[in-house]
Order: sequence, then structure tokens, then C-alpha cells
Amino acid sequence: MKLVLYDYYRSSASYRVRIALNLKRAEYERVPVNLLESEQKGGAYRARNPQGFVPMLEVDGERITQSLAIIGWLETTLPEPRLLPADPAGQAHVRALALTIACDIHPLNNLRVLKRLSGLGLDEAARDDWYRHWVREGFDALEALAAPRAGRFLFGDEVSLADVCLVPQIYNARRFAVDLGPYPTLVRADAEATGIEAFAAAHPDRVAPPGPTG
Repeated sequence: MKLVLYDYYRSSASYRVRIALNLKRAEYERVPVNLLESEQKGGAYRARNPQGFVPMLEVDGERITQSLAIIGWLETTLPEPRLLPADPAGQAHVRALALTIACDIHPLNNLRVLKRLSGLGLDEAARDDWYRHWVREGFDALEALAAPRAGRFLFGDEVSLADVCLVPQIYNARRFAVDLGPYPTLVRADAEATGIEAFAAAHPDRVAPPGPTG
């Protein structure tokens, strides 16, 4: 089985997928797609993925788009280690934590939204304030949702899909100078997860191309 991941090193969604691939010990080839140079909008990439987003995973020529769909495919195809609890209630809780990040925080802060804000006349300071606002609002809810059932990680003492989504979002929060003091549960889970090599190897600094990257 040949896996080819089209991604951008700082893309949160791509970062999630790299973590999941590493946790599943899957061998894969990376094809960088430079979002700053709009390579995702080019005809060659659009022919593969009409939505023009990263990540995209090719599996023996078949293409899977959307990070959570890719991770869901990995969970089915390479079931160990599990990223979802066995019990339905635990599964629903972990999915809810992951979706709070992937569907409620991240879409408001991705590159195309920030570019649109620039096009509407917002300066860098206003864009950064926009970014921090939505991260704080999402993290307020996530901290409250996660804390009662957290352990070493965001759900209990085993890595889950929630941590796979959390770590890239914490990375971005730090890039934009979000105060993480109010979120001890999230910070603790992030520290535990990033100490695992599968997470560390997926970090943007470990996969960034040489030279200026923006």
C-alpha cells in the first residue's frame, strides 16, 4: 500500500494527519504544497483535489480529502493504536473535543480567512486580534468540556483523536501569542503529547523545507 500525503508544513489540518500517520506507524511520502504561493489553487493540484485544500492522502492512487476523513480511514485500516475509545460514550466525547477544534476554532482562523480579512482592509494587528478571539472562545469551551474526564491526555491516560487535533491548535495559539494561562488542562495534555516522538516528528519545524518559508 503506497501512501502519499500532500500537505503544507504549517497547516493545522496537515499537522493532524502527520501525527496520526506517525502514531499508526504508517510509511508515507510527503509532497509539499506551498499555500503561501497558492500552489493549492493551481490546475495540477485542483485536478487531484477540486476543493484545493490540504491535506490530501493518496492511497494506491485513490484520493482522500479532509483531515478527519483521512484520520478516520487510518483508524479503520490501521486500528492500532486506537485513537477512539471502545465505548460509545467515550467515543462521542472524544469526537466532540476534536470537532470543537477542527470545526469551530480552526475554520475561522485558516489562511484563506486571514487573507480575506486582509482583502477587506484589516491590518495585521486586527487580523491577529481576530485570530486570538476565536482561539480563546474555543479554548474556553474546550477546557470546560475536557477537564472533568482528562488525565495525562485530553481524555484519560491514553492518546486520542482529541490530542491529535489539540497539539496543532496549541502550536498556532502560541504563534499568535494567545495567553494559555486559563487552560491548564489543555496545556498539560499538549505537554504530554508533544513528548511522544510520533507527535514531535510531525512538528512543523521537523518537516519544514530548508530556507525561508514564511
